[in-house]
Amino acid sequence: MILDMGWSGDQYLHSTPIHLSLIGEKIWIQCDDTEEGVATDLLQAGVPKEDIVLGFRHPKVRQYTGFAVLP
Repeated sequence: MILDMGWSGDQYLHSTPIHLSLIGEKIWIQCDDTEEGVATDLLQAGVPKEDIVLGFRHPKVRQYTGFAVLP
């Protein structure tokens, strides 16, 4: 996993491999560029699948993921 942070010439770089949002009572995974997947870590920590939304998946595809389905 690479974290880009710092200066490149006159431009400041900052990008992270994981972006989570708490929306309502759900954990939305907006971006996940990790090898194992942050959803796996959340499940192992005891978070139910119904409380995790794969926001990076198109809403039409989410119904097939086994995780929460929200618009």
